[in-house]
Amino acid sequence: MTLPYADWLPHQRWYAGRKRTLESVTPAEVTRLREDLDHVLLDAHYEDGGSERYQVIVGWDHGPVDEFMVVATIGADHDRTGYDALFSEDAAQHLLALIQAGEQIGRLRFLPEPGVRLPVRAPARVIDAEQSNTSVVYDSAALLKLFRRVVAGTNPDVELNRVLGRAGCPNVARLLGAIESTTSEDEPVALAMVTEYAQNSAEGWAMATASVRNLLADLDSHPDESGGDFAAESYRLGEAVATVHRTLAKELGTTTMPPPVETMRARLDSAARTVPELAPHVPAVRAALAQVGEEPVTQQRIHGDLHLGQALRTPEAWLLIDFEGEPGQPLPGRRRPDSVLRDVAGMLRSYEYAGGQLLIGEDDEDQVRRAAEWVARNRTAFCDGYAAVAGFDPRAQVALLRAYELDKAVYEAAYEARHRPSWLRIPLDSIARLVGSGTWTS
Repeated sequence: MTLPYADWLPHQRWYAGRKRTLESVTPAEVTRLREDLDHVLLDAHYEDGGSERYQVIVGWDHGPVDEFMVVATIGADHDRTGYDALFSEDAAQHLLALIQAGEQIGRLRFLPEPGVRLPVRAPARVIDAEQSNTSVVYDSAALLKLFRRVVAGTNPDVELNRVLGRAGCPNVARLLGAIESTTSEDEPVALAMVTEYAQNSAEGWAMATASVRNLLADLDSHPDESGGDFAAESYRLGEAVATVHRTLAKELGTTTMPPPVETMRARLDSAARTVPELAPHVPAVRAALAQVGEEPVTQQRIHGDLHLGQALRTPEAWLLIDFEGEPGQPLPGRRRPDSVLRDVAGMLRSYEYAGGQLLIGEDDEDQVRRAAEWVARNRTAFCDGYAAVAGFDPRAQVALLRAYELDKAVYEAAYEARHRPSWLRIPLDSIARLVGSGTWTS
């Protein structure tokens, strides 16, 4: 008998198979970390013939505090009870101690960064907010992120954080260590990473939307007069993004390749088949993409999924987080070099969302106008800050930046049509504006 993983797994918030029929869950590999602690790789098999691999740290007969008992209890195996051990402070501390010691157990490698001293005895608690991964905070000193979905290949989140941390980039939370493994075919597998904890930080999305909310509540002010004016922070964020880009270019190099226009066209065609509201815009978007041409442009490693939610403001600096790349893309695609304008476009799109999401269903023309002013002011400030560090203005490449913005907006339209139909107006209005057939109305 083994633990009833098939009963427990579908109820975890990081489980990705909710729209598929689960047939079975089997342990693919079990590594004993100590007498009461196992590292387990689980294979979830689906009725459609596919499978996914998940990662669980199983603690035996040593449960979490009562508030986590339900979510952490996996079940019984004869006279033993298994728990998700990340919810056990002692087990979480033991993982950090293994990394600090640089242990290797079976194929598992616990890797500290050079010169690092980890807080192995610090109080540990699971962060409740994450979905696709699980993170443990060690007091205010470190954060361990365990990747629940296990995929073979080089993980860009670990890879780029390691490069940026070792280069001394001030705009990332420094990598402190990692847990890695290999497949039976010797492919690399990233299992977890430890970074400095961004103490007293605020999420960029929360700050931006609070600024918009303050502006809309103060009917007599303009964005530059509002007590919640965000433009200075947008400028600093632009500086931070450019610093990260400059560091990645220096450490990993650049290349020149034609821009990925064909990929953009394919995304447009795919989205148009599922989002009828896109149809009126397709010819104009295609025309805008055609203006890019095929002349090679500078490309390098970038963030790949940059938006305000991927930025944290600490008292000292803006930090970029989650370098995993675009969700749903295979690892090789997430690691492919691209123009830095993709990241710039992602952030510009995020400002449009921050201004538009508070006005869903709103027909007050004055409020819409004032939100549009906020968006324009902060987009300008971000690009100004970026240009000050990068040495070039991203807005100078008009056709290419517009193509990346359109590509992101098309992606958003497909997403909103599936998951949040009431938000579909935001990317559609942006597409109309970008191709010159509409104004900012969201």
